[in-house]
Amino acid sequence: MNKEKTTYFPNLSDIKQAADTIKNVSAVTPLSLSFRYSDTHNAQVYFKREDLQQVRSYKIRGAYNKISALSKAEAEKGVVCASAGNHAQGVALSCKLLKIKGTIFMPAPTPKQKVEQVKMFGGPYVSIVLEGDTFDDANQLAIAECDQLHKTFIHPFNDKKVIEGQATIALEILEQATAPIDYVFIAVGGGGLAAGLSTVFKQLSPKTKIIGVEPEGAPSMSVSIKNNKNTTLKSIEKFIDGAAVKRVGDLTFPICKQNLDAMISIPEGKVCQTILDLYNRDAIVVEPAGALSISALDFYAEEIKGKHVVCVVSGSNNDITRTSEIKERALLYANLKHYFIIKFPQRAGALKEFVVDILGENDDITYFQYAKKTNRENGSAVVGIELKSSSDLEPLITKMKAQNFYGDYLNNKPDLFQFLV
Repeated sequence: MNKEKTTYFPNLSDIKQAADTIKNVSAVTPLSLSFRYSDTHNAQVYFKREDLQQVRSYKIRGAYNKISALSKAEAEKGVVCASAGNHAQGVALSCKLLKIKGTIFMPAPTPKQKVEQVKMFGGPYVSIVLEGDTFDDANQLAIAECDQLHKTFIHPFNDKKVIEGQATIALEILEQATAPIDYVFIAVGGGGLAAGLSTVFKQLSPKTKIIGVEPEGAPSMSVSIKNNKNTTLKSIEKFIDGAAVKRVGDLTFPICKQNLDAMISIPEGKVCQTILDLYNRDAIVVEPAGALSISALDFYAEEIKGKHVVCVVSGSNNDITRTSEIKERALLYANLKHYFIIKFPQRAGALKEFVVDILGENDDITYFQYAKKTNRENGSAVVGIELKSSSDLEPLITKMKAQNFYGDYLNNKPDLFQFLV
């Protein structure tokens, strides 16, 4: 008779052991009251600042807990991981601290800044292999090396020791909180952090509602919960790279399915606006995945009034070269940035007429690409316009059409729009 497979759930004693294991490596990060968000939402909103870890994310917790648990024979053979982000840095630092050799596979296009960070944290104990065009390519190469050389693969989320390490965040939150916590908002990618944290809260603070937050372009946990089985998405939007996975963990899925009180998917543009607000108004630097939990607050505005709320700020490894794209996505989400094909009459003064007679007083041209003349009367240009108010869009289009400047609207044409953003 076949025995029914038992679903793994983290044991509280193992999580407490993980906390003891990592205590000299992982910082006890602050649980800080956000005055601005508390005032905005008429609630007590706290940030768990995992962005202040040495590697600027919570990933050190799981990576160190996993690698430190290796047997002597496993440690001597070394470890392997695939990552272009926070997991790579957590593994690299763990290898250096434990004096274990590690090989980290990263896609060839990985920005130099990220490669240098991993080198810095790993020092002589880490070798970096830049191969493959995508993360999936690098991941397959990493697994192949493990199979060939019998090394241990350090998975970013689908591993018991990793889950237990990430769960230590929950122990800290409950120790630091000065009042019962009503809501915890937490980013969900592969589900390692959500699985670990939710397990602790369901045992030690069962009335706390745990809300998982994922990118709208990569709703792998939401889809899996809806389908009642772990489901691989065919394609994802990779902008929020720290939380964009096609398939969540086979270990993490049943835990999250049982423990999470809700899942919410947040538009990437909303996350970008949160990143800008945190930087400009709070002097806090976060990566896209780190802003997910805070971005969810507006969607729970009524429910959290008068409540004690914790948002886990999961990381701050933001690439400065992405700033222009972050601004662009935020404006698009706010309905303030619009792209058109404009038909200009082939005569002197046509552009001046468009600026004076069509654009509003506060409208601004932020992109202009003129195409070659297609006939004797008209020439087309792709024009990006930033508005002061989203309500100005319809009057703008009406004026364009009335004076025969309107060619097409590109924001709702993804096949063309991808070349602009």
